Amino acid sequence: MQNVALSWQQSAQVGAVLAASAVMLHVSGRPALRRIARFAAEGAVIAALYAIWQRAGELSVLGTSGAMRRAEWIARVERDWHLPSERGVQDLVLGHPLAVQAANLYYACMHFSVLFVFLGWVFVRHRERYRAVRTDLALTTLVCLVIQFVPVAPPRLLAGYVDTAGVYGQSVYGNTLAPDELSAMPSVHVAWAVLVGWYAWRLGGSRWRGIAVAHAVITVFVVACTANHWWLDGIVGVAVLVACAWARHGASAAWSAARRRPDPALGARQHAVEQLAG
Repeated sequence: MQNVALSWQQSAQVGAVLAASAVMLHVSGRPALRRIARFAAEGAVIAALYAIWQRAGELSVLGTSGAMRRAEWIARVERDWHLPSERGVQDLVLGHPLAVQAANLYYACMHFSVLFVFLGWVFVRHRERYRAVRTDLALTTLVCLVIQFVPVAPPRLLAGYVDTAGVYGQSVYGNTLAPDELSAMPSVHVAWAVLVGWYAWRLGGSRWRGIAVAHAVITVFVVACTANHWWLDGIVGVAVLVACAWARHGASAAWSAARRRPDPALGARQHAVEQLAG
């Protein structure tokens, strides 16, 4: 199964083309073209973030032995915390080939496609909230990238777990160890899915918003049953998302408060003018 994702070079090229297109459309002076330029500019930002994410995955391999040791440590921590076993989740689907193949396909295809559809929906239907959503996404992704420079192996690379995508020829990584296979911690899959579910539920007004929440739940199950992530990967991913959203909200509130605060010097000058006028 081929990886449906673009390489970092391809994504960088797409971003450059979109950025150039946005500039040309904006300077045209035509209102209709300027509206299209906004879409192109946002597409360039997303493409740039994606390129950085892909490149960081390639650079994250600092040694496979260290990645395996960290994965074994995570498995011990999860047992100590009495978290469910990833292998136990796998056992729920391993006897059902169609369910396993569907989970593999969901892992490979829905991570990016759902996010891009969601961002388009927010941009078109909830433009006033788009900047906040995009900032939360960008901050979360960048922080996850920093953490991922310390490689951690996923469960499927350890003994006792089944590489379900490998069994059915659906692996997106190929036949050799790929760099981003060791970027399991934290789970960007889970962080993005929870972001989509949370904001879709808050912004949406119809019953269809439940689909986004279901996507988050399904993603958590899929990354476990395919042994692509540890539970702790998802927990840390969501923690990063919450921290970044809180930091963005706090910074935004502080900036708004600073802008509303009256300038003492301006007030003094206005008072002096009033005195002279009187």
